[in-house]
Amino acid sequence: MERWTGRVALVTGASVGIGAAVARALVQHGMKVVGCARSVDKIEKLAAECQSAGYPGTLIPYKCDLSNEEEILSMFSAIKTLHQGVDVCINNAGLARPEPLLSGRTEGWRTMIDVNVMAVSICTREAYQSMKERNIDDGHIININSMNGHSVVPQSVVHFYSATKYAVTALTEGLRQELREARTHIRATCISPGLVETGFAFKLHDNDPERAAATYESIRCLKAEDMANAVIYVLSAPPHVQIGDIQMRPTEQVS
Repeated sequence: MERWTGRVALVTGASVGIGAAVARALVQHGMKVVGCARSVDKIEKLAAECQSAGYPGTLIPYKCDLSNEEEILSMFSAIKTLHQGVDVCINNAGLARPEPLLSGRTEGWRTMIDVNVMAVSICTREAYQSMKERNIDDGHIININSMNGHSVVPQSVVHFYSATKYAVTALTEGLRQELREARTHIRATCISPGLVETGFAFKLHDNDPERAAATYESIRCLKAEDMANAVIYVLSAPPHVQIGDIQMRPTEQVS
């Protein structure tokens, strides 16, 4: 990780869960981390914790609604002005709404598309352009995907979410191919976890907190820190090594 010391990483959805754990880990390894979310209160608290712990990097909170392209473009413009640009882009932000294919609300579907697909694509494009204009040839774009992007489980409430994560699988491989066509050494990776103990299920089942809690009580789940370790592993790979996808489940998870 030494080559990333002092360089700039963007982590979307950095206020809680996987995003917060990834942001902390990158700061621990000496990176300047721009952590964005719709609300930055928790990121500001995490930044203060990192500073008081004496971590060599810094965490810079940035308020951004990823469902709004203008806000994303404004964020990249601010990063360019203040920190030159993005060297590592971690597209972590994602959400699921309980909207089945036969009865779901269009609004819920659109929200998932906007955050899980469109925001990932816009951030990826802007991160690449940031790298290209500065002649950065060793950058990295990491998409936090899901095992739901590799298999469709028989749970109607996550079928549309699964479709958005299949899109992330395709986008990551398409990105890898376009980066090769552009004759750059910028790398593209996705990390696809099974059950991770975060607030994800509580947002999915926001009308049924008992069901949400039961999601994480049935087996020993992955932790957000496990995902952060996977990100560090991917970034630590030698420049000639392209890790395409890491699929990881709790040992006890069946599907």
